[in-house]
Amino acid sequence: MSGPLPICYLNGAYLPLQEATVSPFDRAFLFGDAVYEVVPVYGSRPFRLRQHLDRLNRSLAGIRMPPAMSHGDWAHVCQELISRNSAYEGHLYMQVSRGAEFGRNHAWPEGLKPTLFAYCTELDPLPAALLENGVAAITATETRWARRDIKATALLANILLKKLAADAGAFETIMLENGELTEGSSTTVHVVKNGVIHTPPNGHHILPGTTRDVVTELADLLSIRNSSAAVPEPASATISLAGTSSRITLAASRSSASRTAAVNVPARTLKPRPRFLADSRYRRAAGSSNASQSTSTNRARFRCAITGSHSLHSNPISDSASTGASAGTSPRANGAR
Repeated sequence: MSGPLPICYLNGAYLPLQEATVSPFDRAFLFGDAVYEVVPVYGSRPFRLRQHLDRLNRSLAGIRMPPAMSHGDWAHVCQELISRNSAYEGHLYMQVSRGAEFGRNHAWPEGLKPTLFAYCTELDPLPAALLENGVAAITATETRWARRDIKATALLANILLKKLAADAGAFETIMLENGELTEGSSTTVHVVKNGVIHTPPNGHHILPGTTRDVVTELADLLSIRNSSAAVPEPASATISLAGTSSRITLAASRSSASRTAAVNVPARTLKPRPRFLADSRYRRAAGSSNASQSTSTNRARFRCAITGSHSLHSNPISDSASTGASAGTSPRANGAR
């Protein structure tokens, strides 16, 4: 696994990551009193940065903190980190804590200065064995807190659930609450059944996923039916795990956490191209003479990706001729909540 790149951002300064220090009384360290975002980088460009920053501000509002910086200032920090680290494909991690006081109090005092931290990590390609042979998933009872829509750094329940999967030889733990699916320990879950993509509705019980929104928008664009409503525990369906780090990995079945061996299931990966949805050339294709063929091709490729079909092996939306992806996007098509 690739490690962090050498230059980070901390409270207004760019410095070597190994020299970065924070107070031991920072509330992120003592209480997990902080929120964060992870933004994918493709072709040295943050992907869906505005949507990630919107979610960061919603998380801050959820813990009674104002925005730490404007979107423009965050965008400048992100671009500086990408440039200073020569990052091409990777992740940007951004964290805002409530700050530090001299002592430890559950009820924070007013006027604390937030701690702002960001760094880059290179994007590891997904292992070929994972793409060829599939992943394993288990299910478990939901054990996290009630405000899962806040992307908080207090992830103890999530890491225990992820470790539960790892101990069973699985990739992910999918949570169930009152007989209904919520999400994975580090992923959003889609269930594909009878040609329809099903996702639980947004609310306090799940994190609104930015990669999930990409799936929904692509499905709408390509006239693939999708539904956002309560999803009962799937007995037989294709399961898609979506996240910033895992990209979109498909799973066709799962096993209970009470079983000692997880089930290997087919997997395919879809990595969004940075300008795919916004590129006007693709949207104009609907009025061109090749619109029907182009849309049909993309619909087939996306359906392959989301249903785990083995009939198409190319990256479903990396073909610049049919999607209008810009020349500045990454040509590396093999692989990154």
